[in-house]
Amino acid sequence: MAKTGDRARPAAEPALSALDFALDRGSPVPLYHQLAQQLEAAIQRGVLAPGNLLGNEVDLSVRLGLSRPTVRQAIQSLVDKGLLVRRRGVGTQVVHSRVRRPLELSSLYDDLEAAGQGPATLVVRHETVPASPGTAAALGLAEGDEVVLLERLRSTHGQPVALLCNYLPPGLLELDDDRLEATGLYRMMRSAGITLHSARQTVGARSATAQEAARLGEREGAALLTMERTAYDDTGRPVEFGTHIYRASRYSFDFQLLVRP
Repeated sequence: MAKTGDRARPAAEPALSALDFALDRGSPVPLYHQLAQQLEAAIQRGVLAPGNLLGNEVDLSVRLGLSRPTVRQAIQSLVDKGLLVRRRGVGTQVVHSRVRRPLELSSLYDDLEAAGQGPATLVVRHETVPASPGTAAALGLAEGDEVVLLERLRSTHGQPVALLCNYLPPGLLELDDDRLEATGLYRMMRSAGITLHSARQTVGARSATAQEAARLGEREGAALLTMERTAYDDTGRPVEFGTHIYRASRYSFDFQLLVRP
């Protein structure tokens, strides 16, 4: 086991002192992969936060008792994932942790908060609009009926992750921008006595428009994940229709597949 907590650390690298790297040299798993996995886990847990410095490859290789090519390969794998970045004259720096969301009936806000990601929300639009044919069909309304439109930008660690567009039946619950920016929509529904029971959801992908790219901090044409969901309460009433887009560079869905008996 290579430990990083027993020696003095430069002031720029306080986070590494909290880590224990357990590297099994007898394992068939390559050492670079073991190191990369443990660094990624530390980033996901928030032990290594955005902005933390790891130092250069020479320092890390000496500290961990590994060859420089092994450390370089581990770091490069996380650079390729967008979790680390190399900065000339500074060293290797944590950029952000990729959001991995379970594919279940939960809100992005609750999932990010549970993962220690520090979600923040900006309300972009909050108004009443006529229902489009697709929205009306999803919510069981007539085309042109009024629906409440919410458009919010969700971020973590100061970086945009998703642009959320939700349509709600009129009069479903009291909404104000301050609460919408302080908490999640599903949490507000639960507080209002609405019990979410099930949802129909479609996941896809497409390229970002110029406006979407500007809002999400991506380049035009960047890959986006898309999600369309209609949520129902415990009476079977549709209570929300959402069309969301996520930065593919920072977000992924995580789900388990089972063999049908």
